[in-house]
Amino acid sequence: MNRYPAWKYALILVVLLIGVVYTLPNFFGESPAVQVSSGKATLKLDTSTLQRVEEVLKSADLKPTAISFDGNSIKARFTTTDEQLKAKDALQRALIPNADEPSYIVALNLLSSTPQWLTSLHAAPMYLGLDLRGGVHFLMQVDMSAALTKKAESLSGDIRTLLREKGIRHSGISRNGQTVEVNARDAQTAEAAKNAISDAFPDLNVVQTPTGAEFKLSATLKPIAASKEQEAALKQNISTLHNRINELGVAEPVIQQQGLDRIVVQLPGVQDTAKAKDILGRTATLEIRMVDESPEARGAERGDGAVPFGDERFLDKNSQPVIVKKQVLLTGDNLTDAQPGFESQTQEPTVNLTLDAKGARIFRDVTRDNVGKRMAIILFEKGKGEVVTAPVIRSEIGGGRVQISGRMTAMEATDESLLLRSGSLAAPMEIIEEQTIGPTLGAENIAKGFHSVSWGFMVIVIFMCLYYLVFGVISSVSLGVNLLLLVAVLSMLQATLTLPGIAAMALALGMAIDSNVLINERVREELRQGAAPQTAIHAGYDRAWATILDSNITTLIAGLALLAFGSGSVRGFAVVHCIGILTSMFSAVFFSRGLVNLWYGTRKKLKSVRIGTVWMG
Repeated sequence: MNRYPAWKYALILVVLLIGVVYTLPNFFGESPAVQVSSGKATLKLDTSTLQRVEEVLKSADLKPTAISFDGNSIKARFTTTDEQLKAKDALQRALIPNADEPSYIVALNLLSSTPQWLTSLHAAPMYLGLDLRGGVHFLMQVDMSAALTKKAESLSGDIRTLLREKGIRHSGISRNGQTVEVNARDAQTAEAAKNAISDAFPDLNVVQTPTGAEFKLSATLKPIAASKEQEAALKQNISTLHNRINELGVAEPVIQQQGLDRIVVQLPGVQDTAKAKDILGRTATLEIRMVDESPEARGAERGDGAVPFGDERFLDKNSQPVIVKKQVLLTGDNLTDAQPGFESQTQEPTVNLTLDAKGARIFRDVTRDNVGKRMAIILFEKGKGEVVTAPVIRSEIGGGRVQISGRMTAMEATDESLLLRSGSLAAPMEIIEEQTIGPTLGAENIAKGFHSVSWGFMVIVIFMCLYYLVFGVISSVSLGVNLLLLVAVLSMLQATLTLPGIAAMALALGMAIDSNVLINERVREELRQGAAPQTAIHAGYDRAWATILDSNITTLIAGLALLAFGSGSVRGFAVVHCIGILTSMFSAVFFSRGLVNLWYGTRKKLKSVRIGTVWMG
């Protein structure tokens, strides 16, 4: 009646073993470390950089406990924060001679001290939120005016293409702030252009005004369309920041909208504000422009004259100047994908771009009209542009697929693809508030949270042992198993633990012990009614199960609602809350009954059970 088959005990042991293995990494803490990463998309770290870092640390009489290179960054661990700070200063002096043009980023970091045998089992500690681990908090203001200006710049090119396709001859198209102006020599042409623009772009408000002998059309976004454009710009910026930070491996960042034009960014574990700013600023933007082939431009490239009006000067990978026209033909907004590859004939590394329908159409027209001329593909990173390649257009290119090649390695092609895939910012942003939460404050929060859970656990254990005796001890052991499994599941899911999450842990303990109280009281009730001890144990667990299931399901529904509709700290609380309900059902019912069966089930002539005073009514 009250005996488990061997496979159930084997299942309990397996679950306990898994729980112990995946909970252990949370007890090893973190080591102070210095991280060296590339400051430019075109600069890649290699083994020679690793050797250089080792030499710098050795010359500074610093001995890291471990130093590793994962292909993207070099990490050196130290035993104390003093050594960490000295190492950072030494590496900055050696690797960054010019602070205005940093080739490397040297930042402070915290790395898990989990032993290798645990990491080989993919056992890792939970991520800690900003309030526990420390990190940086930014409040960023999005320049909505610039978003509308950028949209107007894009519309001016679209209108130029539209009028060319319609055969409408205008006398010039220009952008004045957020207004696109189209000049026409006669009223008939102006009217035709107005009708064409209004039909093709219903979001534009087109007004015709005479200007001397000519006519001018002024096209501006309607208020509703402008509002939608600003909202889309904000969402694109959030998406772009998510992509970029995730690609760089920052653990569990928080990036969310605040108000109409602000974005909150939280990066747990990043103690270096400069490093965090660099992460936010490393979003690449692609622009395609035509190279100016005029003699004046050639002279400017050689340094024999000034850059012609309407042109700009950029450097290529070999630091050679290239003079390109200011008019932007395509931007990263028209890019849907970027993947590294190889040229089919020469096997040269390439970056393969896929354009959207609009970008494919524009690119086809540009390549058709400029055969034999050079086209520059410019990558903007941290506000500075670099010419990736400037090939000669051999023929018209259609289909929306573009291949970038030219003196790049396979790793460089992969890096550039990554940056371009991350997207471009729809509008510039400015940091208006920044806050660094130090690891000391995080440690205090962890200590307070740990003490609250520990004291709550101890008080519950003392009460249960005094009130229910042996059954109270079994309930307390089950409660400990519940806490063990909860931490293990959170670690396996690599969830982020915050202060609200610790509060949810304390709540989970209270809810888990409720189930054991229900079981114990049911057993007491059966004993009061005169049932034999073995029968009372069996009936108590069976009859309590329905009540436990109902109460936990209703509480789980509330937790799922918080998870679905909440955000930030509310979601963190809901995750721990929901997992705690599931683990409590296992520990309070399945595990505790296993212990009871092990203790009492083997006794054939059981006369009594120690479950506290049973008052006979």
